[in-house]
Amino acid sequence: MNTTRERILKTLLHQPKSSISQLAKSVGINAISVRHHLTNLQAEGLVSAEEERHGVGRPRLVYSLTENGVERFPTRYLTLTNRLLNQIKETLPQQTVSQLFIQMAKELAASHAPQLASLPMEQKLDAIKQLLAEEGFSVEWERSGDGYLIHEVSCPYHHIGQSHPEVCKVDQTMIATMLSIPVEKVGCILNGQKHCSYAIRDVVLSENKK
Repeated sequence: MNTTRERILKTLLHQPKSSISQLAKSVGINAISVRHHLTNLQAEGLVSAEEERHGVGRPRLVYSLTENGVERFPTRYLTLTNRLLNQIKETLPQQTVSQLFIQMAKELAASHAPQLASLPMEQKLDAIKQLLAEEGFSVEWERSGDGYLIHEVSCPYHHIGQSHPEVCKVDQTMIATMLSIPVEKVGCILNGQKHCSYAIRDVVLSENKK
């Protein structure tokens, strides 16, 4: 990490709840520049601020990394997850492992399905886009003939999926559960396509008949 903003992030990783003056001293720039970078980092959701009292007088602002900020740094989570999944797959039958992912996805999505039930399809898709974003997915959708295509621009499980493609059942199952209709996988990054894509067939036609 060489840029000023990256040095600020690295400092906050090791010294959470740092003030602007502390950051300026650690990073080696003036306080005005630190404040400017912190404003941008807060807007990106990488840094948070809170008030802290230190003796007499007004409280000062101190800064820490958000969860998204921490995730910019290498961790051992990926290695640990792969090891756990390898152990599970050595212990349980393949069908059981796949069913575990499906059940987990259904439980994640089940609480949202009733809220979406009465919405028109395109409002459902907008809501699903937001809900999946909260799970770490970046999703876009488009009209396609008498149905729709949902494209995952990015997937939080991509690296895990390379070794454990069963994880791909999570997003497909979540979408199908929230929509209460089947969705068909028509593209996958693991197979060389640009996106993971899901097709919803004959929805426009059926809605027009209502």
